Amino acid sequence: MYVDTSTDMHRNMTVSDKTQIISALRTEFDQWEGILAGLSEAQITAPSLDANWSIKDVMAHLWAWQQRSIARMEAAVQHHEPVFPEWPTEFDPEAEGQPDDLNAWLYKTNREKPWSQVYAEWKAGFLHLIELGEAVPEQALLDTGKYTWLAEYPLALVLTASREHHEEHREWVLG
Repeated sequence: MYVDTSTDMHRNMTVSDKTQIISALRTEFDQWEGILAGLSEAQITAPSLDANWSIKDVMAHLWAWQQRSIARMEAAVQHHEPVFPEWPTEFDPEAEGQPDDLNAWLYKTNREKPWSQVYAEWKAGFLHLIELGEAVPEQALLDTGKYTWLAEYPLALVLTASREHHEEHREWVLG
């Protein structure tokens, strides 16, 4: 299972405390909010990062991948299989490694969205992910193999991988 991050670091992480996991997500959200609050819209939308990406493009990228995490968490809360966003079938978001072609498609798909929409979607998605994490009982979050669609991974990994993905891109933005 590919869990929305380009590193394998999450596989070595021990996830053993729901409160810690949710707290780390909230801290990551707050860090992003602090960064974004200190920037003008012109700074956020300027293509100032590698590959001519803007901070807005990074936020749209994070939101797009966040949708897969939300689908997994909603599936756990609502007791069904995940319903993932519809992406072109030529891309396999479950493939390990750097999904460059998929990320390029996500960039192209979202690059014309106005900053206000990108920000609203990202913020609502992140807060919803936290709410879903809070809604899952700790044991269900931490048990390995509880959800067949996660194979041998605990559901908590979905949350920690999303936080790590945000952290990775926050470090990129801050340079």
